[in-house]
Amino acid sequence: MQTITKQKLQAAMLRIFEEIEQLGESLIVTDNDRPLLAIRLLAHGGTVDEIFADIRGTVVFHEDPNAPTSDDWEVLNDDEEWGEGFSC
Repeated sequence: MQTITKQKLQAAMLRIFEEIEQLGESLIVTDNDRPLLAIRLLAHGGTVDEIFADIRGTVVFHEDPNAPTSDDWEVLNDDEEWGEGFSC
């Protein structure tokens, strides 16, 4: 299996993804010579529904995922402190 560094992947990601799609080969992405992740082609010809059929309906939402979250966040101005030990 071929390997590529994170930096080289970032520089040519679209071309590399197209090659993986055409050739069907997997690729190992490395960071500081350590394997970090694998990129591989999913099943050929499958639809999204077919590929994710095993897990469809298993996600449980405890709150509305589409509800706005702006009330949950406090906006900090540049002049305000971030807290002890942190600075902008």
